[in-house]
Amino acid sequence: MIKMNAKELRTTEVDPEIARSIKKNPVFIICDNVLDTYNVGSIFRLADAIAAKKVFLCGATLTPPNSRIKKASINTTGWVDWEYCETAMEAITKLRAEHADIQIVAVEQDRRSKPFYQVTYGFPLAIVVGHETTGVSSEVLDTADVIVEMPMWGINTSLNVMVSCGIILYEIMKQHTQTIGSASY
Repeated sequence: MIKMNAKELRTTEVDPEIARSIKKNPVFIICDNVLDTYNVGSIFRLADAIAAKKVFLCGATLTPPNSRIKKASINTTGWVDWEYCETAMEAITKLRAEHADIQIVAVEQDRRSKPFYQVTYGFPLAIVVGHETTGVSSEVLDTADVIVEMPMWGINTSLNVMVSCGIILYEIMKQHTQTIGSASY
């Protein structure tokens, strides 16, 4: 596996041959109207860290090239496959057409949600994170296989989109690596 430090990522031109050779996990991240470009850039960085197959940027989510996304992503937008869709439901429809057994996991506080650590995750999997104020769209929540949330024990009632996404994705990868005994699919 090729590992680059932050300086190398910021300054290295993307080599398509190397990018194609990186073994990807069957994990997809769907940004459902995520507005903060720093969250979007950080999600690219997270997608690279777990070797996600693709990031879907949906609705009002800004797309590369964008200087703020590039800065927050430390140039991983060139290494991580991504696609724009008009809606998160469009992305889910595409994924279900390609992967009939895909598990759709929405991250949201909802009466139907479960603590993220009480769920068994399977591959292929798509995790959906939503707008920083209004959350994941109701249509996505209604179609998701499971809705998970981060339990909050303090005064605050929510965490940053990227932070929640990162914690849950690492739980998913932990479960997966314990099941198959390796770091990639």
